[in-house]
Amino acid sequence: MMNYEKYRRGYYIPPEVCNDWVTKEYVDHAPTWCSVDLRDGNQSLVIPMSLEEKLTYFKLLTKIGFKEIEVGFPAASETEYTFLRALIDQNLIPDDVTVQVLTQAREHIIRKTFDALHGCKHAIVHLYNSTSFAQREQVFKKSKEEILQIAVDGAKLLKTLAEQTDGNFQFEYSPESFTGTEPEYALEVCNAVLDVFKPTKDNKVIINLPVTVELSLPHVYASQVEYMCKHLKYRENVIVSLHPHNDRGCGVADSELGLLAGAERIEGTLFGNGERTGNVDLITLAMNLYAHGVDPKLDFSDLPSISQLYEQVTRMHVGDRQPYTGKLVFAAFSGSHQDAIAKGMKYREEHECPFWEVPYLPIDPKDVGREYESDVIRINSQSGKGGIGYLLEQHYGYNLPKKMREHFGYTIKSISDHRHKELLPGEIYEIFLQTYVNNSSPLNLHDYHFVRSGDQFKVVLTMEFNGKIQDVTATGNGRLDAVSNALRKLTGCNYTLTTYEEHALERGSSSRAVSYVGIDPGNGTTVWGAGVHEDIIASSIISLVSAVNRTLKE
Repeated sequence: MMNYEKYRRGYYIPPEVCNDWVTKEYVDHAPTWCSVDLRDGNQSLVIPMSLEEKLTYFKLLTKIGFKEIEVGFPAASETEYTFLRALIDQNLIPDDVTVQVLTQAREHIIRKTFDALHGCKHAIVHLYNSTSFAQREQVFKKSKEEILQIAVDGAKLLKTLAEQTDGNFQFEYSPESFTGTEPEYALEVCNAVLDVFKPTKDNKVIINLPVTVELSLPHVYASQVEYMCKHLKYRENVIVSLHPHNDRGCGVADSELGLLAGAERIEGTLFGNGERTGNVDLITLAMNLYAHGVDPKLDFSDLPSISQLYEQVTRMHVGDRQPYTGKLVFAAFSGSHQDAIAKGMKYREEHECPFWEVPYLPIDPKDVGREYESDVIRINSQSGKGGIGYLLEQHYGYNLPKKMREHFGYTIKSISDHRHKELLPGEIYEIFLQTYVNNSSPLNLHDYHFVRSGDQFKVVLTMEFNGKIQDVTATGNGRLDAVSNALRKLTGCNYTLTTYEEHALERGSSSRAVSYVGIDPGNGTTVWGAGVHEDIIASSIISLVSAVNRTLKE
């Protein structure tokens, strides 16, 4: 990796200290959101969306709540042009939604863009030209003055054509490759464009500061943004916008720090789909606000459906660990994590908690359309007793004693490890039933009768043992003690009853009861059994029979 020596830091620090953003703790309100899925996102696809797919996606974006949507580069291709015309001619743009189109600062492209916009109720015309040192020197081979003039001439033509075209238009300008441009020069170009547009309170201009390529740490970008915010002309009538890409994996951080630095608007895509490593992921950005108790002004309450439609029309895949949206982002396989989550959820059930503070879950999965049972606690060989016990309780109503939960946890871990696969709740339940519940071989309970005399109980058990049915009688200090003595007499199995717990499986007078019994066969271990029956007495006897049967088999 010695080739690192051929790289240098290709960004520029503002000429003055700009770090007021450091004093701000968090982003306390939602920015204006602009989706560029249909332009930036679409041009990154191996197979761009068809007209019908674009219309489907546009409807999704409006349903989510986007009020500004960049719909394409109408001068770039016939599909882009046709899509914009379809939106306008078929009156598909809601009255509260503004579409945005992109154009280079080139005369024939600007003119075709306005041809496509004729009759549009509300549109943002986004003008750009590259201003970076590398682009000036290597691509355009033009001076600073010449590059500035390209921007000014483009702005003048925009203003002229807007006056001549039927529709309502707002202007946006981007010094493309802003992050590779000297901040003083980027400011000079933007102010020259603003002098052409002359923004007013009723017709503000958007100055967009794109991270066309990420070149620095996010705090450098924040300082660049703050510098622009402090020195742009007509500042009260200018909307500072950000368009971060994700080359260094810092798109979200760039956006959040840029908002702290004074920006008011964000351009990005759902799931971060865009060129190279993508644009900023607007879902992550919005949900980060949500997780801090800030209304993001976008509706992501059904992320699974949004993911499904996105994958369908873009042919892209939402990663399993994609923040907030991936299939596994809430999943806990680790035993300690599962235990903490289970206890946190139990605590919420038992207390009035005004805020969501469950360990390992930054937000409530249900808020984005996910389920605790299928999305949070996932069982494999890394899982522990807490998660396994939680699944049994939430799905099937079984609240195992602590030590039994531990024993069953090891059983499940061993089976998962042996099968080398995740175990689903239904599989775990079946293993639980087969291992512990209503075990009827070699002992099987046919009937029982109790007679109480003072503190003593006498029981007559009708049992089948190794295929032979017989009655066995015994006494004890309680019903279960009497049954235990009878089973010892019948089987010759010497054990100590160590644990007994019971609870209802369902609510209501006709609910079944479940009992759990742990016995020590004399070697210091505990053998567990469970019994399920409509009658609690029968349930307790069956649980003990189940435990003795497991002892006899072992």
